[in-house]
Amino acid sequence: MNEELDLTKIREKITQLDQDLLTLFAQRRSLTLNVAKSKAHQIRPVRDQQREQELLIRLIKQGKSLGLDAHYVTSIFQTIIEDSVLNQQAYLQTLANPSIEMPTVSVAFLGDKGSYSYLASHRYFSRRAEKIIEFGCQSFAEIMTQVESGHVDYGMLPIENTSSGSINEVYDLLQHTNLSIVGEITQPIEHCLLTAVNTRLDKIKTIYAHGQPFTQCSNFLDKQSNIRIEYCESTADAMAQAYELQSDEVAVIGSEEGGKLYQLHALEKSIANQSENHSRFILVARKAVDVAEQIPAKTAIILATGQKPGALVECLVVLKDKGINMCKLESRPIQGRPWEEMFYIDVEANVKSGALQEAIAEITPQTNFIKILGCYPIEHISPTSIPSSALKD
Repeated sequence: MNEELDLTKIREKITQLDQDLLTLFAQRRSLTLNVAKSKAHQIRPVRDQQREQELLIRLIKQGKSLGLDAHYVTSIFQTIIEDSVLNQQAYLQTLANPSIEMPTVSVAFLGDKGSYSYLASHRYFSRRAEKIIEFGCQSFAEIMTQVESGHVDYGMLPIENTSSGSINEVYDLLQHTNLSIVGEITQPIEHCLLTAVNTRLDKIKTIYAHGQPFTQCSNFLDKQSNIRIEYCESTADAMAQAYELQSDEVAVIGSEEGGKLYQLHALEKSIANQSENHSRFILVARKAVDVAEQIPAKTAIILATGQKPGALVECLVVLKDKGINMCKLESRPIQGRPWEEMFYIDVEANVKSGALQEAIAEITPQTNFIKILGCYPIEHISPTSIPSSALKD
């Protein structure tokens, strides 16, 4: 009995400490927003990676003196730094684009609640809006139409995955839209085998999923025998099917987080071919945004060079000579024009920068068509590097 009382007191102390930590995290976040406000009137980058590195090294040393593992301290504070950077960027973007500051936004995405597009939408706007009006769609084309028509403010579209590569249908749709890319987010894709009832893997006879998860989990699926694959329009549709059937012979591929919205539980976790599986999403809107100069930016360009030998290479050389890093190159056929291709290029530069303006001016005469699809903040925050010696005990 005494042991139970002691355990209760220990848990009460842990609960109080957790609450104290949350209060301190909130106070720290508030202070970092004050840092952003001070940078708003100065053209200083949001990130100071040398200072971040010095901060982490100091914290690691202090942590060691308190008996804390260096990797534990690093993991916690890298997450805190990422949150700080993203919040500062969101604040500066609001200053640069006052019209985008809205308490409520409407977003179209593939599927319904629980889909990866749904999760990406909520994660993206968690820093930017108090309320999200959700608009689930059955196709990428429908998402574009809903935004183009003004029925919703934004559309969330998956553009590429680290396992299955580029999503060609989205690239093809970008050829024929006047929408602008205004944001991006990289969403961790943690595929699980989900079921509505308690069961065993050897009892599963049917698996529901969207086509992309099937591709990304092919190694796991190849090891299963006598299982029928049922394709669905979205991961959310697949989850809804499993919930409705309530069968011990049915499973669905999706995220554990999304599955909870349908009262599904994970029978098998981490079933993707690659352990590091991420999807990159782009956010589209009817109006382009300005990117604050303090924020690292990407610019998406679409161009066609025709069937001129070496024309694409000449365009890329211009970017190289201007010191502009190209982080994505994708080619897609032009409908109705056999053997001709449209090229999609992402560069790490603000479209307002002198270097990129000069590059576009030089590239344009070498193309049959060129268009800026959008300039937007780089959302991926790379972890602050730390010397390996600092992590050694």
